[in-house]
Formats: sequence, C-alpha cells, structure tokens
Amino acid sequence: MATFNLPDLGEGLAEAEIVRWHVNVGDTVKVDQPMVAVETAKAVVEVPSPYSGRIQALHGKPGDVVATGAPLVEFELEAGAAAPPAQKKADTGTVVGNMPTTDEELVENAVAGSDIAPSRDRIRAAPAVRALAKRLGVDLASIHGTGRGGLITVDDVMESSGPTSMHAAATVTALKTPAPVPRTPSIPPTGEAEKIRGLRRAMHQTMSLSRDNVMNCTVFDDADLHEWRKGQDITVRVLRAIGVAAAAEPALNAWYDGENQTRRLMSRVDVAMAVDSSEGLLVPVVRDVQRATAEVRADVNRLKQAARDRTVAPEDLRDFTFMLSNFGMIAGRYGTPVVVPPATPGATDASTRQP
Repeated sequence: MATFNLPDLGEGLAEAEIVRWHVNVGDTVKVDQPMVAVETAKAVVEVPSPYSGRIQALHGKPGDVVATGAPLVEFELEAGAAAPPAQKKADTGTVVGNMPTTDEELVENAVAGSDIAPSRDRIRAAPAVRALAKRLGVDLASIHGTGRGGLITVDDVMESSGPTSMHAAATVTALKTPAPVPRTPSIPPTGEAEKIRGLRRAMHQTMSLSRDNVMNCTVFDDADLHEWRKGQDITVRVLRAIGVAAAAEPALNAWYDGENQTRRLMSRVDVAMAVDSSEGLLVPVVRDVQRATAEVRADVNRLKQAARDRTVAPEDLRDFTFMLSNFGMIAGRYGTPVVVPPATPGATDASTRQP
C-alpha cells in the first residue's frame, strides 16, 4: 500500500480545490496517467499518478479543498513494483513536475528576469507528452523542444515519430484538446452563506496578501492619447510604454522582500494583465513587453483566450514583474491598484478606451 499526498504545485499556496477526478476506486493506473484536476492560484492543474497499481481510496470529492501535503490517493502497487525514488519515503508534498518517474525530469521555467539559463542536460516535457513518447518509441533526449524555454510539445514528439497509427493520432487529439472545466451553475440567491471557491477564493488570498504587505498609496494622472491614430492597438502601446518607463526608471520593475529588506531590479519587463471572466479575475503574464508589437499582440491574444477558456498554463500565471489592470471598458475613470507582492508599487491601473 502506498499513499500519495497532494504535492506543492509550484504556486506557493497551502491548499488546492479538487475540480474533477479522472479515476475511481478500483481502477488500475500507470505511472504518469492523469488522476485528478485541481485548481490553485487561478490555474487548473492535472496531477499525474506517481505509481502503477490499483486505486484503493480517494480522499476528497469535487469541490473539496485539500491542504498541500495531505493524503490524496491510496494505491495498491503492482506485484513486484517499487515506488519511484522520490516516493520511497513519506511524501511531504513535492512539486508535481519534479516527481521522478523515469530518468527524465520535468523542470519549472526559470524565474522571470533571471540571468541563469536552463541546463540543456535536463529534459523538459509534461507527463502526458512523456507518456506519448514512450508509447510511440520516441527518445525525448533526441528532440529539441520548440515550446517556451525548450519545453518538448506533443507536436515535437509527433514530428520525430514518423507515420503513426490511428490510435496514436487519437491519443494526440485527446492530449491537445483541453478538458472542459465545469462552469459554476447559475443558482438563485437564497440569502444563505456559502463558501467561496475557485477564482474568488484565489482573489481573496491575493487581495489579503496585498493588504497585509503593501502600503496603500495612490497617485492619479491623465495621459493625452488624442494624437494616437484611430484603430491603433492601444493595449499593446500601453504595454510597450510600460517597458520604456521601466527602462528609464528601473525601480518601477522590481521585486521587494520586506522580511529580508532586499530589492531585486529585473532586466525584463513581464506584465501581469488582468482578464475578467464570469467567475472572477485571471491574471496571465505577457512576457518581455519590449518585443516587437506583433509578437506582443499575439501573446496578448493567446493569453486572453486561454484565460477565458480556463486553459491558461500555470507558468503563464506567475513570475510577473509589473501589473496592469484596465477597467476602462467597464466603468470608472480612476481607481486604486492592488499591488501583489513581491511587485513594487510601480504596478498600475489604467482606464483606457479605444478611440
């Protein structure tokens, strides 16, 4: 018998909410097979199985909040099977991407602004992609990943595998098609108290963190945009203007650690841009806003669509260096920004409307 505890999903939160189970008690699973989708820090993350064996017990049902490090799944291991190296001792909650199940390792993206390049000796691939490569007999070490930071994608594996069977093609389609995320049903108000969940719970935690760690100070000003030509991409121009401002005054683009009284100036401007949805705010990060306009616009379009579809990747929701919120499309002219640590008060709210 082996117990798998909810790992630290790399979001810095102490808990996660179960969205849906992919397995049931009595099911037989293989290493890297997706078991459960959980929501944490505004992202839905698929948690793979670290073992091959039979499911003996599931701790929690959809909607339950599970603490990091708490029991999640109990297994009866296959006869003669040993736990992976990282699981031989009690699981105290480790990052999902760093659970060794083979000699390969899924590593996190480098911290934004870091000058340290990722090692080329470490293979970067999601568990589902590793499973596909194993099924098709593809050596991941021979593939140059085309994803962000050298991440090996499904398409990279398929291009290296040559002609594939109908079954493999169906597998690829399933891997590339995001699982639907159940929407909160519209429930008539009853006047009774209900637990906040999902995005609203994450918003509560973020705003409480800001309240407790950032001195509230607001300065209002207006920028005359009447000289901008009609039809120009205002969002991208604002993003690029943030990049120019950060280059002129690097202190705007920094991380501050109040506990250790340190400040880290960032060389790259990664802007967290709020995207509204019916369930709350998602804040994906547009990387390196000083790039060409077309590249920034393509990234904005991709992130907005992923946020609204609830398919945005966890790595696209963290390591921002600056924050931008545009409420001008809704209402109001001025507002007080919520600055989320470790960002500095260079973060801004912008009320902009397309001319």
